[in-house]
Amino acid sequence: MIRRPYLAPVLTVSWLIFGQMLLGQTDPGVQSGNRGTGAALASTLANDNPGILAFFNDGLARFQDVEAVSGGANNGLGPRFNSNSCSSCHAQPAVGGTGPATNPQFAFAGSSVAPRDATPSFITANGPTREARFPFFFNSNGTANTGAPNGGVEDLFTVSGRSDAGSCSLGQPSFAAAQAANNIIFRIPTPVFGAGLIENLDDSTLLSNQKKNLSNNFGISGTFNHNGNDGTITRFGWKAQNKSLHIFAGEAYNVEMGISNLLFTQDRPLPGEDGNGGLTGLPANCLNLSGSGYPEDASNPAASGAAVLDDVSAFANFMRTLAPPPTGSVVLNGNTVPASSISNGAALFSSIGCATCHNTSPGSTQKSNITGGLSNAPVNAFSDIEIHHMGTGLADNVSQGGAGGDQFRTAPLWGLGQRIFLLHDGRTTSLLRAIDDHASNGSEANTVEQNFDNLSTSQQQDLLNFLRSL
Repeated sequence: MIRRPYLAPVLTVSWLIFGQMLLGQTDPGVQSGNRGTGAALASTLANDNPGILAFFNDGLARFQDVEAVSGGANNGLGPRFNSNSCSSCHAQPAVGGTGPATNPQFAFAGSSVAPRDATPSFITANGPTREARFPFFFNSNGTANTGAPNGGVEDLFTVSGRSDAGSCSLGQPSFAAAQAANNIIFRIPTPVFGAGLIENLDDSTLLSNQKKNLSNNFGISGTFNHNGNDGTITRFGWKAQNKSLHIFAGEAYNVEMGISNLLFTQDRPLPGEDGNGGLTGLPANCLNLSGSGYPEDASNPAASGAAVLDDVSAFANFMRTLAPPPTGSVVLNGNTVPASSISNGAALFSSIGCATCHNTSPGSTQKSNITGGLSNAPVNAFSDIEIHHMGTGLADNVSQGGAGGDQFRTAPLWGLGQRIFLLHDGRTTSLLRAIDDHASNGSEANTVEQNFDNLSTSQQQDLLNFLRSL
C-alpha cells in the first residue's frame, strides 16, 4: 500500500462556504435515499414486447423466494449452500444489488436453516455476505499444496439436522485449518443492475473499445476472458468467467444454494469430494433430497405465461430487464456536495487514468429481440469488461477460464454510491482503502494509483464525491 503523508487540518474556502472542516479527504460513504435503483427498464415497464413485464415481475418474485430442502413451496436447497435466497445476497440498496449491511448468513448456524453447523469466523453480523474458496488442495500435514490448484467454492453450510433433509449428514469444510494455512479467499456478490445491457454488447464493440484503451501512458493492457465452448467474450463474475445471465444464474443456483437445474443438472460435491484423494462424491442419502428427481429446477409445462419458465430462466429475465442504477446527489457530513465538485471529480477520474479501465462506457448495445431498452443503448457501466492484472495485493490465486490468479474484471462502478462492501472480497467499506489496494507489485493500476496520491487533498475529495454520485 502506498502511504500518504500526514496532512495537517486545512480549512479551505470552498468548504467554509458550507460549513465543513475536513482533515484530509473523506469518503462520503454509502448514500441513503431512494435513487430509483431496482426498477425495470422503461421499455419493460411499458410492456413493449407483450409479456416482458410479466417475466420481470415473475423473476423478481422468484428472486426473493426462500428455498426449502423438501416439503415446501420451493424445494431443492442443499445438500450444501451459502444462502437460501437470491435476494439475501443481492439486496443493497434494492433487490438485485450486492450484500446488505446486516449479513443474513450470520443467523443460519444453529437455527432451523443450518441446525448442526457453526458460523465460520469470517462471517459476521455486520460484515459482508461471502463465499469461501481454497486456492489449493492440502498436503497431508495441513499445509497448502501449491502444486495442486483448487479454487472451487467451499459452501459454508449444510442441511444436516434439518427436519426436511432426512438422514443426510455432512461436515462443514475445515475453514479454521484453511485460515491457519493461509489457504482461503473470499468473494462477495456482484450487483446485477443493468446486467442486460452488458450481456447485449457484441464482441466487436468490446474489441474496438479495447483497441482504444491500449493507447495509454499508464502501463495498462487489459485482455478478455473467453467462453470455452464458442470462444466468445465472457463478461459476468469477478473474473468475467460467465458468458450469459442464464449461465450466471444457473451456476449460482447450483453452487450457492445447491439446487440442480437445467444448466447444472447434478448435486454438487465440494472440490475435495469429487474424486480428489480417492473420495467418491456425495453420499447416497444426501442425493435427491427434494424427492422429485433431477434437475430439481425445471420448466413447468402444465403452467401458462411466465409460470412456465424454470427458476433459472426467470432469474435471468429479471436481471436482464433491470435498469442501470441512476446517479444521484451526494451528502457529506450532512451537507449536499456542490455539483461543481462532482463535475471536477469526473474530470480528474479521466485525467489521472482511472477511466482507462473504468471506461465511462465501452460502447452501445446491439439490437435486442427482448425489449427496446436493450437496443442500441449506451452502457454507462464505468467498466471495459476486460480482465487486468491487479498485482499481489489483490491476487486470490484462483484461475477461472483464461483469468489467472491476479486478474479481475474491471468492476462496473455504476451504483457505487450505494454500495457498502468494496473489492472482490469485501475487505473494506472505504473508497480510499479500495483505491490504495489497487497498488501493489505487478498491478496495472500502480501509476494511476500514484497519480491519485499526487492530487491535492481537495482534488482527492472531488474524485471521492464523484464516485459516490454514481
